[in-house]
Amino acid sequence: MPSDDGELEPVRIPDPHLEEIEASVRRLVEQSAQQAQQLDHIASAPAPSGSPFAAFGMPGLGGSPAAAPPEPRPILELDGEEREDEVDALSDWVDDFLLPVYGAEVTTAAPWCLQWQEHDDVVAWLHALWLAYQQHKDPEAGLSGLFVWHRDFLTHAVAAIRAPGGPLSACMTSPDRPAHRLLPGPPPSVRSETAATADDAGTAEPGEPTP
Repeated sequence: MPSDDGELEPVRIPDPHLEEIEASVRRLVEQSAQQAQQLDHIASAPAPSGSPFAAFGMPGLGGSPAAAPPEPRPILELDGEEREDEVDALSDWVDDFLLPVYGAEVTTAAPWCLQWQEHDDVVAWLHALWLAYQQHKDPEAGLSGLFVWHRDFLTHAVAAIRAPGGPLSACMTSPDRPAHRLLPGPPPSVRSETAATADDAGTAEPGEPTP
């Protein structure tokens, strides 16, 4: 209440009320300390595998960022078991999806080979087509992703693989006549042969005739 000279006098709280307020303040301080300890513990713990942040590509509280998936490599650069596993996975996709849906009839104008895994160029084409399919079916590719895959990848790859004069032209041209033959590639270029001849001439002993 204001005094006679207009100044406010301090409010005096009875002793029992003062003790209750002090007890309440102590409890609040203790609760704050406990909550701080809990937050420190959560922050130092590794993120659980089912963290809700994983769906957004973010680590959980205190967890390290998730490792980025390995970049795809051309299948012809793989060796040994790594390549065998990739060819097996590719074969599953070709047999279970590509051929049943897009495998047109085998004719002289559209040959095929039941042993296409032995044609390196065909393997490379189909593997690139498979990688593009995985990319364009992803939701991030948008609603037109698979249309782009059909237009820019599928049509071109199948036309190159099954062309009448393509890599399978010496293989099966009729389902009743299975065949498989690897076509020989071109010989080394003239430039390579010239370089090899020059190297041989450079290593010849003085006075020896060069071939």
